[in-house]
Amino acid sequence: MARPVVAIVGRPNVGKSTLFNKLVGKRLSIVDDTPGVTRDRIYGDCEWLGHNMLLVDTGGIEPYSDDIILSQMRRQAELAIDSADVIILVTDLRTGVVATDQEVAAMLQKSGKPIVLCVNKCDTIGEIPPEFYEFYNLGLGDPVAVSSVHGHGTGDLLDEVLKYLPEQTEDEFDGETVRVAVIGKPTVGKSSLINAISGENRAIVSDIAGTTRDATDTLVENQFGNFVFIDTAGLRRKSKVEDQIEKYSVIRARMAVERADVCVIMIDGTEGFTEQDSKVAGIAHDLGKACIIAVNKWDAVTKDDKTMDKERKKLMNDFSFMSYAPIIFISAKTGQRLDRLFELIKFVNEQNAMRISTGKLNEVLADATTRVQPPTDKGKRLKIYYMTQASTRPPTFVCFVNSKDLFHYSYQRYIDNQIREVFGLEGTPTRFIIREREGRNGKKDTK
Repeated sequence: MARPVVAIVGRPNVGKSTLFNKLVGKRLSIVDDTPGVTRDRIYGDCEWLGHNMLLVDTGGIEPYSDDIILSQMRRQAELAIDSADVIILVTDLRTGVVATDQEVAAMLQKSGKPIVLCVNKCDTIGEIPPEFYEFYNLGLGDPVAVSSVHGHGTGDLLDEVLKYLPEQTEDEFDGETVRVAVIGKPTVGKSSLINAISGENRAIVSDIAGTTRDATDTLVENQFGNFVFIDTAGLRRKSKVEDQIEKYSVIRARMAVERADVCVIMIDGTEGFTEQDSKVAGIAHDLGKACIIAVNKWDAVTKDDKTMDKERKKLMNDFSFMSYAPIIFISAKTGQRLDRLFELIKFVNEQNAMRISTGKLNEVLADATTRVQPPTDKGKRLKIYYMTQASTRPPTFVCFVNSKDLFHYSYQRYIDNQIREVFGLEGTPTRFIIREREGRNGKKDTK
């Protein structure tokens, strides 16, 4: 289920990043009094009254500036507005309405998106100062008084946002249908793959980045089962915005990944691994999705009998943070190994949903701790009393121990590898929750 997107925009230095940090409850955006500190879009999760939304913090908008950095920030803000369901326009009580506020408000009204007007820096408690009412002149309805520093009025602001959020509905597909997000940077062949597996031209195919404007779902039924392929949208066609295109693909990929069971991370075989591939893959990994790395355009690669093995080893090193993900070399153009891709999708989906009994888990745990003794510190040894699986998608294990501090990451990795050696779990990340056991007197077990 995709969450609605709320973009926070406004001219520089009105407190957008401070407001963003307050709403998400984390210091994700850099806060500084110098205009232009936030240059790219930052994303964060926000929950209010049972509603989940994705907040987008943007750089300040200077509508008519010729400065290169400011113009790039303006473009970033425009991209955020384009993808948003609701827009929060932040203004500054202390400066009052300035010409830039009016220009930004006019630009937002042309977008046709719902707009909530936030008057920030209303830091005093009591009656609203007379300057507040000046902001009605922007023609955006009733403004909301907010102090992003102290948090005053943020609840009222989110209440107004909720009025415009679209209804969050579950996907209509049944539980046996596997939802597959095809993610990757522009021009790796995502749309070509969708067309090849569906047997029809469902998406525009072009070498120009950004020809897919919206995320589209394609239902595929074949001998391997029922699948819904989610083609992640790119960016509207524009010249000289290659960096912005790559950054913009991240939010589209995240929205698609959240809806998916399995993520096919597409790499351009003619270009090889890039930093953007790692960023896109990291989204799927962090959200606990089953993953497959698909190297596309393999038909266009000059190769010999050792090329595939060399490339596989290189990619395993590049994607070392998700070594569980199988790698497949395909061609959306010729159909090479697409049947194998379907088999892998079905397999990793089952692995992601695997449930292991507590008894079997603890048999593996006992064997693992016998082979390699748990670590010690100052004469105190880690004791892992038992473990159990708490949930699936991804498989999540709870370990009860005498000391969290002694359960180092390296030993967690060792236990994880032992579980994978016995049960597989190929294609899926795992999660470990470490809990300290309390004794009968309510104190930690320090023995």
